Amino acid sequence: MIEPFQHVFAELDDFFRIIECKVPPPIKIKYYEGIAFRYQEKLIQQALLQKFARYISSLRAAYILLEHGYCQELGVIQRVLDEIHQDILFLSMGHINGMTERHTRYLEHFWLENPGPSAVPRDKIRAFVNRDLDDPSTANNVGRTIFRTYSAYVHATSVSIIDMCAGEPPVYQLAGMLSNPLYEDHAEDIWNNFYRGLVSAVFVAKAFSDDALIEERLNSMKAFEKEHADKVMPTAA
Repeated sequence: MIEPFQHVFAELDDFFRIIECKVPPPIKIKYYEGIAFRYQEKLIQQALLQKFARYISSLRAAYILLEHGYCQELGVIQRVLDEIHQDILFLSMGHINGMTERHTRYLEHFWLENPGPSAVPRDKIRAFVNRDLDDPSTANNVGRTIFRTYSAYVHATSVSIIDMCAGEPPVYQLAGMLSNPLYEDHAEDIWNNFYRGLVSAVFVAKAFSDDALIEERLNSMKAFEKEHADKVMPTAA
């Protein structure tokens, strides 16, 4: 594994275990003919913990898929990571700066047993997260473009699937494809997923109101920015 990624995983794992101890744990409940774990309190910190758990797990899945050339499946996970990152910022910023009716609806939907479609449209979440940026309109447009690009992988459209073809005559590569012409693009883009994991950790730490953790996570994020600016901020490098 690339050493910087290994380091990020170690940091995120350690941070997660710290905040995991700061919320009441889930309890066992009767669920149909068996049992299941559920949170009784339904705290926003518990929701953030769950979102962050899924981000770390999905990030590992993304790296494994990249290693083996599964670019189609990686595109699906990258869409998941993008949305979870937005959700973490949306909830954290709401908790820090003041909850809105949309935050309340989002959380009510989040805790449902059979939630169905999202109660808050993705574009509203994206707009809330980007509202304090210097150019929120551009950020929203970029977010929509990313969403549409990864949607092609999620819904398996022809223009995405055809990238699995290679050779003369072209045949579908069904067990990963390190020679995929888009492989290098995915390999470059995954750096942003690792960086966003560090950004998410900062916002989660703020939602837990732990000054020492906030400073630690900020320092880690800034160190990653400085050392790998050519990867996560290529225009500024």
